[in-house]
Amino acid sequence: MTQSSHKLKLTALIAMVVGSMIGGGIFSLPQNMAQSAGAGATLIGWAITAVGMLMLAFVFQTLANQKPELDSGVYAYAKAGFGNYMGFSSAWGYWISAFLGNVSYFVLLFGTLGYFFPIFGDGNTIPAIIGASILLWAVHFLILRGVKEAAFINQVTTVAKIVPLVMFIILAAVAFKLDVFTTDFWGKGNLKLGSVMDQVRNMMLVTVWVFIGIEGASVYSARAEKRADVGRATVIGFLSTLLLLVLVNVLSLGVMSQPELAGLKNPSMAYVLEHVVGHWGAIFISIGLVISLLGALLSWTLLCAEILFSASRDQTMPRFLHKENANGVPANALWLSNGGVQVFLIITLFAASTYTSLLLLATSMILVPYFLSTAYGVMVAYKGDGYAEHGGNRNKDLIISVVATLYSMWLIYAAGVQFLLLSALLYAPGAILYTKARKECGQIVFTTIEKFIFAAAVIGAIAASYGLYTGFLKL
Repeated sequence: MTQSSHKLKLTALIAMVVGSMIGGGIFSLPQNMAQSAGAGATLIGWAITAVGMLMLAFVFQTLANQKPELDSGVYAYAKAGFGNYMGFSSAWGYWISAFLGNVSYFVLLFGTLGYFFPIFGDGNTIPAIIGASILLWAVHFLILRGVKEAAFINQVTTVAKIVPLVMFIILAAVAFKLDVFTTDFWGKGNLKLGSVMDQVRNMMLVTVWVFIGIEGASVYSARAEKRADVGRATVIGFLSTLLLLVLVNVLSLGVMSQPELAGLKNPSMAYVLEHVVGHWGAIFISIGLVISLLGALLSWTLLCAEILFSASRDQTMPRFLHKENANGVPANALWLSNGGVQVFLIITLFAASTYTSLLLLATSMILVPYFLSTAYGVMVAYKGDGYAEHGGNRNKDLIISVVATLYSMWLIYAAGVQFLLLSALLYAPGAILYTKARKECGQIVFTTIEKFIFAAAVIGAIAASYGLYTGFLKL
């Protein structure tokens, strides 16, 4: 990668940024958003998201420039700024978010197949979970054999993502009706939606879900032909993805009313296009989504294992997760990741969890890593760490980091009590692996402050367990 001929040009970087953010979420966006907000609140929510996520992208780029030695993933920023336990928690939360994202992909995949084969229902029936489990372990053993990159699959899935989206936008724009879009613009006719502020807050986790992966842009810094292209690719890729998302969401609100969209099954984009052009539209979108999800499952399964594997290299995770098999695959990390996916697939069956509930839980788990990263960005810019060596505008970076931190705090508030407690329930057990990792390197497990943080997580986990038992909380 040191030769200029092997370096990535701006167009390649943009394609990587867009490809990492566009997954299965956009295909269910019309229903996911209409379930939470009317047209007016949706526009406000997208405006907040546009500013907040762009600031977040800038923070990751700034940290990549000023702290190039921290190349072990997003959790490295939390560890550098707030200590070992917070670094571990960030890695743990990011990993859980990634494998829960895979669970949601399986549910969405078989929910899509349910359009053709009703036995799969919404992706959470017994046949759907059996099918998902078979596919999960097929991918698992395929990867164990050394399948790490599949350029052909990536090319196919990229086309499968973009072509249906462009086709949908064109046809939905033709069918768009202003009177449908402006009917009950602020959602006051639907008491379940609440106030405009409630609507904006409730849709926030969905907007974050469709942008997960934006932090990956800085990964390509070392491979860029021009380092400045990484920042340009981040902005252009983000704005391109934002445009696609907003057009899909807003145009749908002009094709079908908010209550109609909210009542659709997922992938709701298929049913919106079916409303416009007939049965073939749903088939077209569904086939594109199935191909896209199959490719995404391969790459995200690898990502889940890579998160644990990378964290074990600097002793954030236990040593056993650093083991590779004869084919160079992090086998133990892969087994743990897919074991977690399998457990949650079974939980999905008994809890009747939908794609939407899974994506909201997955998103809530990534809020802590995002918040800690932005807070560390504030620390770096305030202290001026790295600026003497690498240059940059401290004042601008400080303002950006503060805005991104406030946005991250807003997201934690927007998640609400339910998902914060459920997140605590998933964060607390991580202390088992953390304790093992600390003892392996002969270090004390918790500092005084970390004991209080862990205690708070345990209290939250107990409250969540009680809430699930009494029915106050639902997965």
